[in-house]
Amino acid sequence: MNTTMSVKNQVYANPDSVSPLEPPCPPALQSASVRSRLEALGTLMENTSLGESERQPWVNLHCHTVYSYNPYGYSPSEFAWRAKHHGLEVAGIVDFDVLDGLEEFYQAGIILGIPTCASLETRVYVPEFSDRELNSPGEPGISYHMGSGFPRPLESAKFVSFLTGLRDNAERRNRNLVDKVSTYLSPLDFDYDRDVLPLTPMGNATERHICQAYAERAATQYKPLSKLQAFWKEKLQEMPDDLDWPSGPRVQALIRARTMKQGGIGYVPPDAGSFPTLTTFNQFALASGAIPTLTWLDGTSAGEQCIEEWMDVASTSGVAAINIIPARNFTPGKHDQRLCNLYDIVERARERDWPIAIGTEMNSPGLRFVDDFSAEELAPVVEDFRRGARILYAHTWLQRKASLGYLSEWAMAMFNNTMAKNEFYHSLGKALNPSSPRHLSGIDTSWTPEAIEHLVHKGSETKTT
Repeated sequence: MNTTMSVKNQVYANPDSVSPLEPPCPPALQSASVRSRLEALGTLMENTSLGESERQPWVNLHCHTVYSYNPYGYSPSEFAWRAKHHGLEVAGIVDFDVLDGLEEFYQAGIILGIPTCASLETRVYVPEFSDRELNSPGEPGISYHMGSGFPRPLESAKFVSFLTGLRDNAERRNRNLVDKVSTYLSPLDFDYDRDVLPLTPMGNATERHICQAYAERAATQYKPLSKLQAFWKEKLQEMPDDLDWPSGPRVQALIRARTMKQGGIGYVPPDAGSFPTLTTFNQFALASGAIPTLTWLDGTSAGEQCIEEWMDVASTSGVAAINIIPARNFTPGKHDQRLCNLYDIVERARERDWPIAIGTEMNSPGLRFVDDFSAEELAPVVEDFRRGARILYAHTWLQRKASLGYLSEWAMAMFNNTMAKNEFYHSLGKALNPSSPRHLSGIDTSWTPEAIEHLVHKGSETKTT
């Protein structure tokens, strides 16, 4: 395997030109070995002009990797490499129910000199909204939810057990779903262990993996194409003209919509026992050093229209940040209700001094690598997005170094209000070098914010006790 290939350095003047698969990926970054991927990054930095990439005012803190689902097969190292190549100011991964890519991603950030943040996404039950839909369509009381900036792999048996429970619950739901769908799709020969699990590096399958497996298995079993089309028309009762046969993304999306989502044969409505409660997950995130983070869809659901109530409930349970997917909230050239809702939620986050994390998800084909920060519609909120990314990076760095993160006991003791705290972490996030000198490792809870800022900004090793 050649890990010394030359990679042409390209810095794009407009994120519109940044496509998910641009540039071609060095094969070593798609190795099955984490060690090999990280070694390849070091070689790339030594033998290419990648280290000369200039930072652009773009951030993406919400990219799924192969550890949950990424249609382009991005490992944490590959996403970090692409983020460096395109000049992202801060880059972040987020995976469903697992932190399997966390340490690789942080090491990749150090090698490449790019600020990084690793988060976890799951679904939670919110009792206060049991009769209202939040951000999980058609599922009252259920919310997609995040912990942002987990500092390190979990070691405590209690935390590992909680995380294992998330993974086990997801697999149990998957297998129950497959039992129902496979019965309906008979005589398709389908096996979860054989057809689904090999698509994942650590066995953490999602509905998208299952759809891919069904599409690929059917394409293998039913030939020629006319036979495959007849099979799916009988089972799905639909045959749009634009399907990408035999097993492309649109075929997979139709399978998912007709068999797994609400109204499909495999769909099982979640209830209060399907997922951890909002409070339980937030307790886990806080104890793990992460920031409990509310996730925003687009403000159109019954629950999100009661946004102040929703934010109050979230805040009471420990939430201190919010995640937004900008592309879901505006259409270029159009000023509509979704865009008004976006401006409204950003303003409410400002009022509460909540850092805002944003990104493109990258969990289905066609999604951008980075949002179009030059879009006229985003101009009023772009600085909020950049500010939030810097805060979350500084939190991650300090929590990893010395447990001095955004919600740490140290932070609570040092800052009189959230605004002052945000200013500190924002300032640090702008100045920190991911490949910081070794002397910075001496920071501990006896340091004041001023001493840390002085050290980071001026390079002084003077310690204030």
